[in-house]
Amino acid sequence: MTEKEKMLLGKLYNASDAELQKELKRCRKLTRLFNNSTEEDIEYRSKLLKDLFGKVGENIFIEPTFRCDYGKNIYIGDNFAANYDCIILDVCKVEIGNNVMFGPRVSVFTAGHPIDADVRITGLEFGKEIKIGNNVWIGGNTVITQGVKIGDNVIIGAASVVTKDIEDNVIAVGNPCKILRKITEKDKIYWNKKKEEYFQD
Repeated sequence: MTEKEKMLLGKLYNASDAELQKELKRCRKLTRLFNNSTEEDIEYRSKLLKDLFGKVGENIFIEPTFRCDYGKNIYIGDNFAANYDCIILDVCKVEIGNNVMFGPRVSVFTAGHPIDADVRITGLEFGKEIKIGNNVWIGGNTVITQGVKIGDNVIIGAASVVTKDIEDNVIAVGNPCKILRKITEKDKIYWNKKKEEYFQD
């Protein structure tokens, strides 16, 4: 089994492997080109992101700066927006659904290191996949840690640290991130009324 195969399966792997170093270098180049582009380079940015990621849906917007490890392990649905300074450490698969918004400085970390110091200093690493559902809003400065699954229609409050799975249709916040409350029909009624008022003004 190659080091890359071990990495993607969530096993211990050696990141100094030549194949992985080549892919890291490729990713550094694409993110450098993206981050050095200007607001006039919309089509160019779109092409770079398609080259960088494993899958990209329609209507994707990422505000530079953006960082990731490999890029090819990131799969993004339609209508994705990420504000400034997003970081995705994708040593394992990161799956992001449709209609997802990231506030500034959102960090998604699949990467991990062994707890035992003697093993850790050998340079061996591991990762766990992260999945983010549809219609999710992640507040600024939030950290999503390895192995987490976030359900559909979820709001994560700013500056949260998400260490455990979050179920569908909730607002969650804090360090560690915990469910604050369910999103209910009352929320739907309230915000649809606000939308109607907007179009009446």
